[in-house]
Amino acid sequence: MTKPAHLAHAPEWASIIQRTYGHTPLYLHAVDTDGQPGLLPAFVVRRPLAGTIVTSMPFLDGGGPSASPALAAGLVERLLAEARRVGATAVEIRSSVRLGIRWAPAEHKVNLILALPGAPAGLWNGFDKGVRNQVRKAERSGLSIVTGGLDRLDAFYGVFVGRMRELGSPVHARAFFVSILEAFGERARVVLVQKGSTTVGGLMALMVRDAVVVPWAACATEHRALCPNMLLYWETIRTACADGFHEFDFGRSTRDSGTYKFKRQWGADEHPLFWYTIPLRDGRRVAAEPSATVTRLSGVWRRLPLAWTRRLGPRVRKYLVQ
Repeated sequence: MTKPAHLAHAPEWASIIQRTYGHTPLYLHAVDTDGQPGLLPAFVVRRPLAGTIVTSMPFLDGGGPSASPALAAGLVERLLAEARRVGATAVEIRSSVRLGIRWAPAEHKVNLILALPGAPAGLWNGFDKGVRNQVRKAERSGLSIVTGGLDRLDAFYGVFVGRMRELGSPVHARAFFVSILEAFGERARVVLVQKGSTTVGGLMALMVRDAVVVPWAACATEHRALCPNMLLYWETIRTACADGFHEFDFGRSTRDSGTYKFKRQWGADEHPLFWYTIPLRDGRRVAAEPSATVTRLSGVWRRLPLAWTRRLGPRVRKYLVQ
């Protein structure tokens, strides 16, 4: 494939995920009768207690086959066969299109994507008054934006670790983000929002085809009243627009959640996601929603010292592929 159909189809993930977490890549390629190539990227995730699963794609919003409908169905069947061969109990496929397979997907998560015009001024004028006022409030509060790469990672990661603990979610390894920045090179950037010399929020933006995608972002709760997230996103959107990108992808959210409403206020449109969970043993159904165990883990995680969550988080996050 000369161009990835979705961020999850970018070839860099094969080395990033294997290098950081040790999961085995299982990439399937095929060509249809018209000579058009197809790709189905996936990883074998061997979990110590919960069993082995095959996921397309771990840690990302999308995945599944990038191929014609007829070829896509064949690639899924091959993936199921490979999953059985490695002893997996289930296959997870996160697709941005509905697949022509017999299993029904979960549809509670969506991508929020903002179409970008030719000039930032037109975009700004189209925003709701409340959005513009919050951005201006952040500017009046003395917040500023800086952009970089590996040189800005530690500042971003410090805020990200704290916010993930508040959410009860084990944090990704710092090495995961290092690998992303190294693999994507100039197509990845870290954007920070600062109060003086103090970083109060940040995000990681990746460029794929004609889109800027933001899979990870966090702002410190204690600075929420200053609206740092509004300035952070506006400056990233403005830059994407000025650089000639056609889309700004806010990433996935559960429909009607707080993050969903935050992204919608920018004018982002809802794009459905189709997440399939296909059981491979005894016809048992595999839950697509977080289990009670994960819910309990979140409550415990919020009470752990920050240093512990920073140290232990990547060891747990490795197996939490959503």
